[in-house]
Amino acid sequence: MSRWRRAALAAAIIAVAAACGPTPATEIDNSTTVTTAPTTRTPRIVDDSGRPDITFDPCLDLPDDVMTAAGYDAAHKEFADMPMGSYTFLACAYRGTELVRGTRKFSLNVLSGNIKLEEELAKNGEISTAITVNGRRGLREIGPNGRNECTYALQTNFGIVLVNRLYHSDGSALPKEEWCAGMEELTAILEQYIAN
Repeated sequence: MSRWRRAALAAAIIAVAAACGPTPATEIDNSTTVTTAPTTRTPRIVDDSGRPDITFDPCLDLPDDVMTAAGYDAAHKEFADMPMGSYTFLACAYRGTELVRGTRKFSLNVLSGNIKLEEELAKNGEISTAITVNGRRGLREIGPNGRNECTYALQTNFGIVLVNRLYHSDGSALPKEEWCAGMEELTAILEQYIAN
């Protein structure tokens, strides 16, 4: 597990709470079309790393109605800024709205960072599969931090966007092949709001 992933995901999870080796690319597409062009905004935070500024802010640039339609509580999203000196992440944490036997089924963290996709692959290559989402290069990572977790890493002009979902078990075991169920479609929708 990468140092930046541990730090970034730990901060995002705290905000909500208070197979082997690369394989050939898979094409994921979504027929939904964004009617409004994404807005490039001034970054909330910058670092002294010399890396590009992060121009996609998940909490501000993903429309609330889109997140609500996807099954996440946009009214209670949690902002997290993570300047790490040599890189930065902006994160947005969402609680899923679907309950199974009284347990929240999913939580979602969307992180925007100024590390390169190649750095992500170097750190997590053993759990990564090369993919393409709506023409954008990326990685699918199954279990980057443990059981019931799936992450899609998408390449951007400034670095990467991570879409990380955790399935909250209601006591029943979820087979590993289901950890990423529905993530292709969700990531394809969210990808359309990334400006670059």
